[in-house]
Amino acid sequence: MEKKNIDWAGLGFGYIKTDYRFVSNYKNGAWDEGILTQEANVVMNECAGVLQYAQTVFEGMKAYTTTDGRIVTFRPDLNAERMEQSAARLEMPVYPRDKFVEAVLKTVKANGAYVPPYGSGATLYVRPFMFGSDSVIGVKPSEEYQFRVFTTPVGPYFKGGVRPLTIRVCDFDRAAPRGTGHIKAGLNYAMSLHAIMDAHQQGYDENMYLDAATRTKVEETGGANFLFVTRDGKVVTPKSDSILPSITRRSLVQVAREYLGLEAQEREVYAKELGEFAECGLCGTAAVISPVGKIVDHGKEIIFPSGMEQMGPVTKKLYDTLTGIQMGTIKAPEGWVVEI
Repeated sequence: MEKKNIDWAGLGFGYIKTDYRFVSNYKNGAWDEGILTQEANVVMNECAGVLQYAQTVFEGMKAYTTTDGRIVTFRPDLNAERMEQSAARLEMPVYPRDKFVEAVLKTVKANGAYVPPYGSGATLYVRPFMFGSDSVIGVKPSEEYQFRVFTTPVGPYFKGGVRPLTIRVCDFDRAAPRGTGHIKAGLNYAMSLHAIMDAHQQGYDENMYLDAATRTKVEETGGANFLFVTRDGKVVTPKSDSILPSITRRSLVQVAREYLGLEAQEREVYAKELGEFAECGLCGTAAVISPVGKIVDHGKEIIFPSGMEQMGPVTKKLYDTLTGIQMGTIKAPEGWVVEI
């Protein structure tokens, strides 16, 4: 398939309309078969459940061109599983996992001309999402829903190269115990907008949220999980029931253990031990790992030994190995890379 005439190297991380998107509707207790359509606009009633009570969940994933020219996506079964968990928590009908993966593959294939070439630094971002579509005025779940998948080509999350971030320990709470912090719901991101804008105004790149119950344990940022490296080379990720189970983070833990031979721990991480780590990063779909150089805790600066110039050595190995798996230069574990 001939690629679109796009300046791939000049792409930012924003929306560009592609040719096709997948749409399936839930009505009278069942999902229809779904279709590929060129219509990008969504028309709904002013009283739709998503508009009134934020009943919506979503996923984020990418498709890549590998070194040998194949188009692949990364662990879509885990995105399907996570959306299933998110939908169940918001009393939404589950979109079947196999149908989810099939819809993603169909949509990427239909937009194959928009998948950036290998080596361009760009990828095709894939956004499956679901929302309550019928009119709801009383506080209750919707009875009708729409599931959609759209794609957009995006450039690297950090233009001009990766630079270590400066983040702050945030006074706002991200998620309540036994709340919705562990699912990928739009409402979680809406409530983080004020906090991130405030952080930017104060000169910080991101927020570090602590647990709302005790405010002593590290949780995550508004859109990424934390990953730490100890001074003796162990990989540590925070464990909590109220953080999102990042697919990238889970993959990096497995890479650390099985590819790099490192000890990897998933445990509670206390704010008081931040100064004991050698490296810190934020992990997620968009950037894989974003290095953190400095954390500011109410005026107290914690500068990691890895510094403010580049990724730490262990973080870099993790990044290079996982991106190598995604791009086809390193052999992937069974089922991680799905060809389209």
